Amino acid sequence: MRVLVKGAGVAGLTVAWQLYRHGFRVSVADQADEVGAGASGFAGGMLAPWCERESAEEPVLAFGRLAADWWEAALPGHVKRRGTLVVAGGRDAGELDRFSRRTSGWEWLDEPAIAALEPDLAGRFRRALFFRQEAHLDPRQALSGLAAGLEEARMHLLFGSGQAAIDCDQVIDCTGAAQIGRLPGLRGVRGEMLCIETTEVSLARPVRLLHPRHPIYIVPRDENRFMVGATMIESDDSGPITARSLMELLNAAYALHPAFGEARVTETGAGVRPAYPDNLPRVTQEGRTLHVNGLYRHGFLLAPAMAGEVARRLLTEQGQPERRAS
Repeated sequence: MRVLVKGAGVAGLTVAWQLYRHGFRVSVADQADEVGAGASGFAGGMLAPWCERESAEEPVLAFGRLAADWWEAALPGHVKRRGTLVVAGGRDAGELDRFSRRTSGWEWLDEPAIAALEPDLAGRFRRALFFRQEAHLDPRQALSGLAAGLEEARMHLLFGSGQAAIDCDQVIDCTGAAQIGRLPGLRGVRGEMLCIETTEVSLARPVRLLHPRHPIYIVPRDENRFMVGATMIESDDSGPITARSLMELLNAAYALHPAFGEARVTETGAGVRPAYPDNLPRVTQEGRTLHVNGLYRHGFLLAPAMAGEVARRLLTEQGQPERRAS
């Protein structure tokens, strides 16, 4: 079966990779000029289903707990299994108790344990929650890795207007926010982020700073860089980051460690994340097209599960048993 996957974000590339591993002939097409040009390129890359359970439904944990293994199998060496640290400032210490009541898979850390885990945070927080089983990856490196693997396997990746000439038996639409206003119930949730660079702070794992109004996360990248995110605004505006959001993110980073006040801002960005009313993704059918959409803020976490669902549907249609695929 020849399959055309529309969209080269995290949903499209994971679907394409899963189908390729199951023996399908796959083409990927995107109207953008490069891989991950949409919201996927601004993601945090946190594979944190236990933390996300704080504000998400049970399926996010049930499906998301398999994500780190999927990404490691697809891209060996890209996944960093160092857990997630959750902290709160003195006035917001009660947020940690609330967070713990809504989640599982954590352990309490005291000041010495925090210092042992993240030396640069020594003396800054009296206690923290540590989600040992969680992981993270660099989204842009992961997307580029999947695309390179597909090209090496001689699958077609076409950008710009090239998809118009593709002949296929099945279409998988993973175009995300482009379907807002077309797929029933799909809405946009704007997320804003920034990247900073400094040699004055070192973190080994994502750190979430709880705050009643502006909770943020800081994810370490290579070469002394950090991604700071992310706002959640009910809007499908994909314009530049707002001054208010920029100030909130920078203030929160400074609250985590004052040395971030001297960091260089190397990038800002905003993306529209498509979401259904229950904030859970869906695979829906429209003629010969399957739509994979609604990944909300859980793109890298839930895309592998959605890719598996697509593969099961197509294999069932062909009368083939599902086989293990990385």
